[in-house]
Amino acid sequence: MNSPLVTVLCLCYNHARFVAEAIDSVFAQTHQPIQLIVVDDGSADSSAQVIEQMLRDHPDVLFLKHSHNRGYCASLNEALKHAKGEFIIDLSGDDVLLPQRVASGVVELNRSGERYGVSFSDAILITELGEYMGLHSANFPHAAIPTGDIYAELINRYFICPPTLMFRRSVIERIGGYDESLAFEDFDFLIRASRDFYFTYSRQPLVKRRIVKNSMSAHQFKRDSPQRWSTYQVCLKIKGLNRSRIENQALKKRLLYETIISIRLLEFGLATRFLKMLFSVVFTR
Repeated sequence: MNSPLVTVLCLCYNHARFVAEAIDSVFAQTHQPIQLIVVDDGSADSSAQVIEQMLRDHPDVLFLKHSHNRGYCASLNEALKHAKGEFIIDLSGDDVLLPQRVASGVVELNRSGERYGVSFSDAILITELGEYMGLHSANFPHAAIPTGDIYAELINRYFICPPTLMFRRSVIERIGGYDESLAFEDFDFLIRASRDFYFTYSRQPLVKRRIVKNSMSAHQFKRDSPQRWSTYQVCLKIKGLNRSRIENQALKKRLLYETIISIRLLEFGLATRFLKMLFSVVFTR
């Protein structure tokens, strides 16, 4: 039986300090074959030069270099047009795949069956210098991580470390790619993917997640950040996707939480929007 092709999309934006390690981690995978597509999304630092140097002896790797920043979701959609793999990984230019990540994901998804479209795992958290900080599971214990149909749980709470995601090509095709109107892709992807596909979890850390100051995720709880408005847009999608009372209960809990966060950040316009949506869900039969 031939090993399936896996596509890794490595997206870089001002990651000159880290992107070489990210690319090296793809080359070091125990699974083959792998298709690597690297995108530099208009970096203002020397990222493009670092990538070109890294790929000098790898003519099979596709490098897409943008003259200006197009955004994470648009860049991923562009890379997806060239993806040929049965499975896909979205790798940020500041994170690192451990050598067994791809092989483990292929085994887990194939063993679980077609209904299971996404695998995720524990992760090692590292500093900007690559120093060990701990495990994702220290705050999100293995026993508390759901698998299978996790749609309602994803509405309820954060527990997946996004850099650990690996998914079937059919998942991203089913949901129509990434939503380019959003500032980030992970919450939206998780919600839409989990509506129709099951998830499998590995307790083994398969990725190193780098905690970087002023990264996109670091702005998630800053006043008037695009991430906050994108969260509102995803909540609107959830309202339309929900099919049960339990799912609406989860959304009410999420909307109350987001309203409180918005008030704390003095985002009163956004708080009002979340609150109006909350009331509309409360009175949904």
